[in-house]
Amino acid sequence: MSAVTREKDPLAIGLGALACGAGLGGGTIIAALLVVQGLQRRLDPTSYRQAAADPLVLGLLAGIAVGAAFGWRKSRALENLWQRGVIAVLATVGALLLGFLAAPVHRLAGLWGLPVWGLASLALGVTGARWAIRGSRPHPLAPSPHGGEGERE
Repeated sequence: MSAVTREKDPLAIGLGALACGAGLGGGTIIAALLVVQGLQRRLDPTSYRQAAADPLVLGLLAGIAVGAAFGWRKSRALENLWQRGVIAVLATVGALLLGFLAAPVHRLAGLWGLPVWGLASLALGVTGARWAIRGSRPHPLAPSPHGGEGERE
């Protein structure tokens, strides 16, 4: 009997974890930008300067933390800690890039650009998470190491 099974796919795990961390972290930063945008519309300019810095900084820090945490967590199927760390750092950088790219998207697309960019970022995170999970499972059509279908103990 052949015990050939497809083990974990490290490329799918790594890229999926990277996309998951970047997408969810970027979505967190964009959510903070939406809060700041709402404050701009509701507060007068003197009150806004006092209130707007905190949600923006907290949202940026939360996006960094979410990107790193999901990049690290979704890559747990990899045994190499160095690879997991690099994936977490790159997911954080990706989250920052998605957050910073929200400014030109908002400028070009107007009022609805920022929420659409945020939803697209979250969709990237969810898709990346599914990809990482799928890469960490053995292939369902690969032969079992315990024998064929008819064998029972």
